[in-house]
Amino acid sequence: MIQWLYGGSQADSSVSVAIISISVILMSGFLMTRITKKLRLPNVTAYIVAGILIGPYCLNIVPKSIISGTSFLSDIALAFIAFSTGQFFKFDILKKNGAKVICIALFEALLASVLVFILTFFILRLNLAFSIVLAALASATAPASIMMTIRQTGAKGDFVETLLQVIAIDNILSLLAYSVAISIALNSFSGQAFSMAKIFTPVAINLAVLFLGVIFGIILKLMIQPKTRSSDNRLIISIALLFAFCGICTIFEISPLLGCMSMGTVYLNMSGDEKLFKQLNYFSPPFLLMFFVRSGMSFNLPALVNTNSSIGDYSLLLIGILYFITRIFGKYGGAFLGSVLTKKNRETRTYLGLALVPQAGVAIGLAALGARTLKGEVGNALETIILASSVLYELIGPACAKVSLYLSKSYSNKLEDLVEVSEQTPDGKEKTQLELLIDRIQKIQTELPVHTINEDEEAFTEAAEQSNTGFRSEIQKKNLREPVRKRSKK
Repeated sequence: MIQWLYGGSQADSSVSVAIISISVILMSGFLMTRITKKLRLPNVTAYIVAGILIGPYCLNIVPKSIISGTSFLSDIALAFIAFSTGQFFKFDILKKNGAKVICIALFEALLASVLVFILTFFILRLNLAFSIVLAALASATAPASIMMTIRQTGAKGDFVETLLQVIAIDNILSLLAYSVAISIALNSFSGQAFSMAKIFTPVAINLAVLFLGVIFGIILKLMIQPKTRSSDNRLIISIALLFAFCGICTIFEISPLLGCMSMGTVYLNMSGDEKLFKQLNYFSPPFLLMFFVRSGMSFNLPALVNTNSSIGDYSLLLIGILYFITRIFGKYGGAFLGSVLTKKNRETRTYLGLALVPQAGVAIGLAALGARTLKGEVGNALETIILASSVLYELIGPACAKVSLYLSKSYSNKLEDLVEVSEQTPDGKEKTQLELLIDRIQKIQTELPVHTINEDEEAFTEAAEQSNTGFRSEIQKKNLREPVRKRSKK
């Protein structure tokens, strides 16, 4: 459609088409959120649906050259997602229950992958390369959806801390599993003999990327000084380093996920500065929107109902639905077993797996990288199934996370559950309902964080005070001159 507006295929790669396409992508994603917001659906769902609508398999508004030319968005989106995930790796918190969290993460990630592999390879008899990569992607969990739910509910406590740490370690495990799986898949395509070096090589490469991320985190800490750097310069430096890291990983065809995660972890633990993560969270939404909309544009709708002979004898729609159900069983069962072995409380054992249902950002990003690596029908089928299941996961995932937070008593809508106060006066008399309400309100006020004035607010206050002082002095001068004028008239 955009090509037709500019009169011919020569406009496919023009600057004007690229700029208008980006505008269409951003606006379509925004407008779709106006609809999904009324339905109480997450933004990720809106972005994917918007991409499907404007993509080549529906309205065909954005040309295919733009879709293929923006494949770098998956790397950038993964960089932002991974860097923000690094803020959950606080060393002082990990020391308390690090071993337990690792055990739970191992069980829930591995069981989900194993069940999906059994389903695809042994039951459905699908292609080995496709089965092993899809099984690796099953271990990933979406941190963004869960974080959004936690912020909305204000949930806190041991359950929330365990959940966030499990998700962070889960994404590390999913990346390592994906690296090994993609290596085995490529080896099966080439027809070469299998060797252990094929497995350990990608692991060693990811460890090198992890170390490189540590170096970048140290550089970021040295270049960003919270007291001397302005907010603009902090944002510029951090984005420049993230983009540089992505570029280096792209040269060697490596995912930037693990390195960016270690970069964020090192920066946080060295500086203790959480404001940078909040600042990047305000900057990253347009990139994440474009990434998810582009993923929707790559979603091959007709392929869902067709049989792909390169992977097996079943339609992608059936494979996607079975993958969707099997992964949920794996996540829940693995989290339950891990919690039992680590002797976690009943709430964590029962409801942690429910909070691990969401799957979007990391899985979609890795699926895009997998499609780019595997190429052909196998790569397209992999991305199609992950996108289709991600839409389903985003429909029920945030609701499952909210239910798990509520049932685990991590948050409550009742005032009496928010704070605990004594129900008796110092002399032993029972307090009235009004007295209890006043005590709870006073305790909440004492727990509220103290508001700190930033540089902009301080400058504005000083300017207002100076203006006020000048105004008062003018009034005083006028009042002093007024009696003199009256005497002179007399």
